[in-house]
Amino acid sequence: MFVVVGVTGGIAAYKTVQLVRLLVKTGHEVHVVPTDDALRFVGTPTWEAISRHPVTTSVHDDVARVRHVALGQAADLMIVAPATANTLAKMTAGLADDLLGTTLLATTAPVVVAPAMHTEMWRHPATAHNMATLRERGVIVVGPEEGELTGGDSGPGRMSEPETILDVALAAAGGPRGDLSGLRVVVSAGGTREPIDPVRYIGNRSSGRQGVAVALAAAHRGAEVVLVAAHVDDGVLAEASAHPGVRVVRAGTAAELGAAVRAHTDADVIVMAAAVADYRVAEVSELKRSKEGASDGAITLDLVENEDILASLVKGKRGGQTVVGFAAETPGDGETLLDRGRRKAARKGADLLALNEVGWAKGFEASDNAVTVVDAVGTVVIERRGTKRDVAEALWDAVLTVRQNK
Repeated sequence: MFVVVGVTGGIAAYKTVQLVRLLVKTGHEVHVVPTDDALRFVGTPTWEAISRHPVTTSVHDDVARVRHVALGQAADLMIVAPATANTLAKMTAGLADDLLGTTLLATTAPVVVAPAMHTEMWRHPATAHNMATLRERGVIVVGPEEGELTGGDSGPGRMSEPETILDVALAAAGGPRGDLSGLRVVVSAGGTREPIDPVRYIGNRSSGRQGVAVALAAAHRGAEVVLVAAHVDDGVLAEASAHPGVRVVRAGTAAELGAAVRAHTDADVIVMAAAVADYRVAEVSELKRSKEGASDGAITLDLVENEDILASLVKGKRGGQTVVGFAAETPGDGETLLDRGRRKAARKGADLLALNEVGWAKGFEASDNAVTVVDAVGTVVIERRGTKRDVAEALWDAVLTVRQNK
């Protein structure tokens, strides 16, 4: 798909770099049309490198191809992100005093705008009038979100995240066409909680961010996704819940999570990213356990082992299905991590096993992650350190490689 991305003069332009990257990664031809002010925030070399196409702001460049209308005519989709108050006003008035303005007037493709400005500007009657007019003309608006703005301000006006803009834009153009299109995917996320009594539980520190990132990355690349969420905060789950390609199923305990995943064993790919409790209480108390009468105030819990859900999924795997597991480890060094992972890979039998380094300040509840992915025979397939979204994208690249090799 031929996508034109307009970039205007707002600090949120740095987020548009990620939007362009995601569009290119999902196989689209992307041409960036910045305004002169936009280039004061992110320069031409960055846009050219990330889009893989030359970038200009002038209607006087490439005159022989009539570039000032050719881009608009060729576009299957146009996105303006960030869309400043000034740009939205110019769009409403039909002004075409730069390459972005002429391109917008020359296109018949769906147009998606992602506003970004300070709260006062967003709430101004002129901006409200312009937005109403643009919506009446069929322009699709994403956001803005409420949150922290530049200068310490906070309120509505924050540009939506690149992944959200991508979802809305691709849906406007007829749906995603990524490299996972046609695949049905199940991803588990978060930590299970095993009740002790009505008040207490056995759990872990998993936030669910990595599993949610895996689910969203799959949906962005065109898959139909079921996300089985154990304990995941609503804030972490919000983007996945709003995504049209993701269906969220809640589960609390390991048994509930296992049942929810097995309800979708017709999936092409199953990714067990949830942190499943290894043990549960043998007998759950119907009333809160009391310290009264206990020696030294101590309570003894009898624990029994939970089912190994990943191993059971591998055992029941149907032809053509790919099963991926996660293993949280606290190794002293990389060699120990890999040794543990290879032994676990041999026991589990999953097609891929992501060895996840965790600790007091990494892995769980962190924005970044580090994984080493091995295949069923213990061969290292990928090593990736970065944001949890980066890790998710790398994991799906590995899944595709495994499926192609089969």
